[in-house]
Amino acid sequence: MQILVTGGLGYIGSHTSVLLLEKGYDIVIVDDLSNSNIKVLENIYKITSKKPAFEKIDLKDKKAVSKLFSDYTFDGIIHFAAHKSVNESVNYPEKYFSNNVGSLENIIAEIKLLENPINFIFSSSCTVYGQADSMPINESFPLKKAESPYGESKKMCEEILKKLNNSNHSFKNITLRYFNPIGAHPTGLIGELPIGTPENLVPYITQTAIGKRDFLSVFGDNYKTKDGTCIRDYINIMDLAEVHIACLEKLIAVEDENFFKIYNVGTGKGTSVFELINLFENVNDIKLNYKIGDRRKGDVISAYADTTKIKEELNWSTKYSLENALKSAWNWELNLNKDE
Repeated sequence: MQILVTGGLGYIGSHTSVLLLEKGYDIVIVDDLSNSNIKVLENIYKITSKKPAFEKIDLKDKKAVSKLFSDYTFDGIIHFAAHKSVNESVNYPEKYFSNNVGSLENIIAEIKLLENPINFIFSSSCTVYGQADSMPINESFPLKKAESPYGESKKMCEEILKKLNNSNHSFKNITLRYFNPIGAHPTGLIGELPIGTPENLVPYITQTAIGKRDFLSVFGDNYKTKDGTCIRDYINIMDLAEVHIACLEKLIAVEDENFFKIYNVGTGKGTSVFELINLFENVNDIKLNYKIGDRRKGDVISAYADTTKIKEELNWSTKYSLENALKSAWNWELNLNKDE
């Protein structure tokens, strides 16, 4: 069974690619390498002893996408490829709409030409909820105004998928609204690899801990939360990768050719920025130098998931701890430092 993994050399994509290969799937990784590194492909091989097919393609290129679908016959697609920085999207919104929405539209155009229904998993985000009125966030919550163009682009993609599902095209889809993945593979060979200044908290923490950054910036300590900092639902990357296998197996098994589900993917627990910093310090026996900065545009105050639906319908729940994620993230940073 051949699975297309777009953005397969990125953070979530690479971990999911490893699990797919370990489960015996034949995968084709597509990545434009704009926010990833070709070395990740080598490390996927080191972990799995399998060499997946790789195509360097910009999914905004309609002709390249068309050729991809003529060269391969896909049974499933996991669509990770997207620009994903909330902060960057505030400054360059057109880049996010062009890439995130445009790439999906090109893939959908090819799906419509297929004779058989495709099994499609879409990588969405909790940012589609905006600032929810209460916690935890349930899938039935209304999608409020997104706080960033990134969140808005994901909302637009979800709408496109809903319309396709309601059309006369056979299309089986699960859309996953991720909360905040952290950590790295247990081997320390793949992990989060930001280009330039990290936008996410944990790589900023690890880079500060190892001395690449003079200090960690905490964006605001005057929010109406338990300690004044933002609250997020941090999920171990290995748990997040696993859920894609569960979803793919569900799509393959289901007979309904217009199957469509949306699931939150998180732990169901909110952790503040200060709590995560303290936990990292404790599990790795390191003291971090941090400073309080201004609030960052696009950030919501609090977001953590109600995971009841995915637990009940897919029999899936998290297995790995935050402590494990923070240890593995530090191990990954140490390995990166050895290579430099």
